[in-house]
Parts: sequence; C-alpha cells; structure tokens
Amino acid sequence: MDPATLLFVFILLVAASMIVPLSKLAGFGAIIGYILAGILIGPSGLKLIAEPETVLHFSEFGVVMMLFLIGLELRPTQLWQMRGKLIGLGGLQVALTLAALTGGLIMLGLATSAAIALGMALALSSTAVALQIMEEKNLRNTHGGQSGFAIILFQDVIVIAMIAALPLIAALAGSDPVDPAALGSGHAPYSAANGHGTNGLVLPQPSGIWYGASVIGVFAGMIIAGRLLLKPLFRLIARAGVREIFTAIALALVVGVSLMMGWLGLSAALGAFLGGVVLADSEYRHQLERDIEPFKALLLGLFFMSVGMSLDLGVVMADPALIVLGVLGLMATKLVILYGVGRIFGLGNSAALLIAVLLCQAGEFGFVLFQFARAEHLLSAEIITRANAIIALSMAMTPILLMGYNRFVAPRFSSPTRTGDAPKNEQGAVLILGYGRLGQIAHRLLHTQDIPATLIDHDGDHIEFVRQFDNRVFYGDATDIDLLRAAGAGSARVIIISIDNAEQVLKAARICKEHFPQARLVARARNRTHMFELMTLEVDFIERETTRAALAMGRETLRFLGYEKDHADRLMDAFLRYDFKMIEETWQHRDNLEKLIEEAADTRDFLRRTLGDIDSADELEDLLEARLQQLKSEESES
Repeated sequence: MDPATLLFVFILLVAASMIVPLSKLAGFGAIIGYILAGILIGPSGLKLIAEPETVLHFSEFGVVMMLFLIGLELRPTQLWQMRGKLIGLGGLQVALTLAALTGGLIMLGLATSAAIALGMALALSSTAVALQIMEEKNLRNTHGGQSGFAIILFQDVIVIAMIAALPLIAALAGSDPVDPAALGSGHAPYSAANGHGTNGLVLPQPSGIWYGASVIGVFAGMIIAGRLLLKPLFRLIARAGVREIFTAIALALVVGVSLMMGWLGLSAALGAFLGGVVLADSEYRHQLERDIEPFKALLLGLFFMSVGMSLDLGVVMADPALIVLGVLGLMATKLVILYGVGRIFGLGNSAALLIAVLLCQAGEFGFVLFQFARAEHLLSAEIITRANAIIALSMAMTPILLMGYNRFVAPRFSSPTRTGDAPKNEQGAVLILGYGRLGQIAHRLLHTQDIPATLIDHDGDHIEFVRQFDNRVFYGDATDIDLLRAAGAGSARVIIISIDNAEQVLKAARICKEHFPQARLVARARNRTHMFELMTLEVDFIERETTRAALAMGRETLRFLGYEKDHADRLMDAFLRYDFKMIEETWQHRDNLEKLIEEAADTRDFLRRTLGDIDSADELEDLLEARLQQLKSEESES
C-alpha cells in the first residue's frame, strides 16, 4: 500500500483516538469530538490533511448504512402508519422554514432566486447529526424521536425535488446554466451518498419514459430480491458457517443499493432505508445489524471529522459577526418553526421542544444543493463559502444545545421531585428502568402490595402523564450512572430493566451489576439470542417479552379446539418449563448456529412425542429430568 495512504489513515485514527474520548469525558459527546479532531488536522488547523473532500466521499456511506439499519427495524406496516407524520410534520416544517428563510434573505438584500436556493439548502436538517444523537441518547423510540425521524425522512425525499427545481428557478431568473464539470474543484460533499454523481459508472442514465420504468423496476427488484432471493442466499451462507461472507454480503447490499440509486439520480440514503425496510421481516435481520454496525460507527465518525476539516476558520475569522449571527438566526428560526409544527400536530411541550433542538441545524444536503445552485449561477462562490461555514457550525452546535436542553429545560417538564406522599420504607424500593407496557404492568402488581417503586423513562410526554398518578419518576437515560444513583439504585433491592431497546437493556444490566451489586436484576429479553447475552451477565431473572402471551393464546386455541382446560393448562406449563430449562442448558452454544439449530429440532421432536401423553405434574418432571440428563450425557461424550 502507498505510504502516503497509510499516513493518511494513521493521522485520522490517532486524531480520533485522542480527541473523541476527551470530548466524551468532558460531557460534550462523540460528535463534537470528531468535529474538533477534524478541525485540528484539517486545512484550518495543523494542515495534516489538505483535501477533506477525500474523507467526505468515503465516509458518506456511514449515513447510508445508518439509514439501512434503521430500515431493518421498521416493517412496511410501521412505515405506512407513519405516513401522516411524514407528509404532515415533514411537509409543513419544510414549507414554513423555506418561506421564513427566503423572506428573511430577501429582506437582507439577496435576489429572490438566490434567496430561494439558499433557503432550500438551509431548510434541510442534518440526517447524520440528528440520528446519531437519537441513537446515543436512546430517543428514537420516544414520541418526539419518532416525529423527528419522520421529518428527516421527508427531507431525504424532498431534496430530490429541490434539485430538480433549481434549473427552473434559474430559468425564471434569467440565469445561464454552466457545465458542472467546469466548476473545477466543485465536488459536492456527500454526493455519492445521495446519488448525485456516478463515480465512473458506465451505464447510461435513463431518460423520459425509460426513467420512470427504471425507477419502478429498481424498486420492484429490491422487493422481489429481498423477499425471494436473499433468504435462500442468507440460509446458504449460514450453513457454510463463514462469518466474513455474511459481513461481505451485508456490505454488498448497501453498496449495491447506493449504486442503483446513483444511477437513477436518487438519494442513496433513502434507497438504503427502503432496502432495510424490505428485509425487516427477515430472520437474518439481527445478524445483518451486528455485521454492519461497526462499519457504520467508524464511517460516521469519519464523516463528522470531514465536516470539521471542511470548516474554513479563515472565513469565520474574516467576518465573525456575520457568521455567528447567521448561525444563531438560522437555528432560532428553525427552533420556533419546529416547535410550532410539533404543537400543531399534538405533541406535548417536551416532545415538540426536543424535535426543535434535534433538527434546528442545517445539514449535509445543503452542501449538495450549493453545488447545483452554483452550476445554475444562482449562488456565488463567496455566498456558498460563508453558507458552508454556517452549516458546519450549526451541526457542531447541536450537541451543545441538546446538553443545555437536558440540563436546564427538560427538568422543567419532568421534575424528578416527588409528586405524591413519600413512601414509608425507602429501603425496600424497587427501581423500574423503562416505563412502557411491560414496566407498567409490573408496577401495577407491585402497587397492589404497597411496594414502593421509582420509575425512570426517557419519554418526556410519558413522564408528564405518569406523574399525575402520584408516582416517583425521573426523566432521563436509564443507563446514566448519576441518574441511577439519584433515583435510589444504591439502596434498591430489585431493579427491573424493561427498556424497549435490546442494546440499552444489556448496557443497563452491565452498569447495575458493576455499580449496584446489592440489587437483584429482573430483565426483559427481546428474543432467545438476547436472553443468552443477559445470561452471560448473570442477570437474576430474564423473561422474553412475548413468550407467555403467545403461549396463553396457544392454550386458548387448544381449548377452542376441544381440549379440556386442565389439559391445555398442563401443556402450556410443560412447554414453558421445558423451554426455559433448554435455554439454561444450551446457552453455552449461543455462538454455534449449527448446534442451536440441531438442538431446536430435537426439542420440537421431543415435545411433539411426549406432551400429548402427560397425565400428572410428577410425570412431567420425570420426563424433563430424563431429557436433560440425556443431553448432558451426549454433551460429555462429544
């Protein structure tokens, strides 16, 4: 490998390794750390890397991968349910923001066509910043987080229409378009991630009626391939047991979707998201998530570093008042509009303000629109340079603004003080992390016995509602050690972890095991694999979230088919007890897919042969014990 390339990679890794941990420890978060690292090594700092566009064109796939992973978590039915928020929230936000920014720029003396072009670029928020913060703070499953995601998704779609509108605006204004190739160094940051530029792809781009047919064909092909072709391929790879090939096919999926979207001139980020939605029902979804996650995290870090490198501090220092006022004016305008739109659509104060804070910056799509606007002679190079600085600074300001929101604003909506009478016995308190459907039911049972419980949840609107029923509640991240201590984790006898996020459950379990060993842990598991991971952490009790409900439905189905109540109850009890015993026996093979498949088949065969003939609980116990002894014997022989 070229020594210059190795040096380039070395500089990036060392800068990130030094600055990002310090930023995290100081409480500023990883995004600020990456941006600062980029400023340090970029043209405005030590000048160790002179061309930040090189990093941008590579790291832009971090955003594409992020949206692919988000798509994997959203089934098509869930996406359809979001249509009201997508069109209503997203459409109204973009329209009002564009109108306000365009009007303000015209008042400042900018030509109408230039004001519209600049307003479109600044009206769009940063997908990378907003979604990364949502992931870090576990906000995406909150009411505010879902609404914010709907707005971002709408912006990813509308940017295509904005690019198409720029030539029309230029024609109405009387501008003469120029060849984009004549712009010299005018490479559009983030271009490949959004499908604008083919990077040497030799296929001719379709036009006219063939363009419409190609769009339909590509999306239909994605659906057919996801449903019919990829499942057998994943199954074949799983049988072969070659882990690196699974990683390769996961990356090939993302890159392939990006190439197809680039060919069509559409957003690769949007295409990757839809590709993830197509595969959301696949049994291999979790493996795809695990394989892509490390690449996504690394490339996103590089993306934020490239934003820092592209920030021209010379431009900022040449006219600091203009740049600072531009950043503050932009963010204040978007804050007010986003908050108002959220309230119009029925969001509470906390959720609406959270959306406003997360999305009040300008984003990476602005870089793309500027290049097209420059090609159409709508914006001068001087305006674009200053606007780029405003975008980069607004992106850097968002994590800091969120810190201020969490410290000074959120407590006013969700005060951690008691709303009812203090429990008489604080030492016996139970701490519930995550007050969704499971946490609520567990709490109601404890309440029947007058057992005090403290609740932690990160949904501000939810907390406001719960407080009305005289509950002791805290707002915030349930994996925050300081918040856990403030909520009484140090004296709690039992901590119930019922967070609706598998990774957060694992993180909370690790923290509680390390810092609050006196508490017994009761945890919610998403599935069998998640249960294995919690068992490795030695959690005291684990319950898969849908198991008992599903068995209860099966039991009632048997009764409707003519089974006696006692017989159906006995079958359900036998199945549940054997299933849990098998999990305890097989979790040591959790990384051996072939062994797990083999034992699952044996278990199904055993249950089918034996459960129908059980006459008593004692006989059930004898059968289970004999089966487990057989498994242990086979394991020792092998």
